[in-house]
This record gives sequence, C-alpha cells and structure tokens, in this order.
Amino acid sequence: MIVAGLGFSSSASSESLHDVYLSASGDHFVTALATASDKVDHPALVALAAELHLPIHPVSTNALTSARTLSQSQRSQTERGTGSVAEAAALSAAGPDARLVSPRHISSDRLATCAVAIGGQT
Repeated sequence: MIVAGLGFSSSASSESLHDVYLSASGDHFVTALATASDKVDHPALVALAAELHLPIHPVSTNALTSARTLSQSQRSQTERGTGSVAEAAALSAAGPDARLVSPRHISSDRLATCAVAIGGQT
C-alpha cells in the first residue's frame, strides 16, 4: 500500500490539499489517503479523495503520536504530539515496516502538508 498522509489547518482549501498532494506524490502510485481521525470529514479532504478516487484512512491520536517522523514541526508537536501529522499518518496507514518515500511537503499557503509512505508488504 502506498499512502499519502495529509496534515492541514481547518481553514485549508481544496486547492491547498491538491497542490501539496501533487508535490509530494510525484510519480508514486498512491492507493489511499490518510489523516488524523478528527479531520476525515473535512470538505477539502473529501473533495480531494473524490477527485482522486481514493479512500481516506483515519489515523488515531495514539497512532500519530507513536510514529517516528523525519520532520519535526514544533507546532505539530504541540498541537498533535507528533513532529509531522502528514508523515505520521502516512506511516501509520501504510502498515507495518512502512517507510517514507516522500517526506513532508508544505503547501505554498502553508495550510497543508503531505508525505508519502510505502508499506513493507508491497
């Protein structure tokens, strides 16, 4: 499984998520999106998932805080208990032995982040 993890502000737009997704995903064949469980119904994320025809995997707070991330955002650490919601969501949803293939990218408006992980089973 190849998962694009997304972290974003509640004020992020569909354009923010779309642009950062394109930047992070590159030529990887992403099979799912993932984010913090309390953000799965955000309209911008729902729109992106519909456009890409991808499922959204909710990631629990416990899973987010357990993941080891390359990026270390102080804001993310303070608000979510992880260095990068995007990286943690991607790693958690991609499954055991997942690894990042595209670390955190930040949208131009700085309202969204995206990282891509591949599961150890693929």
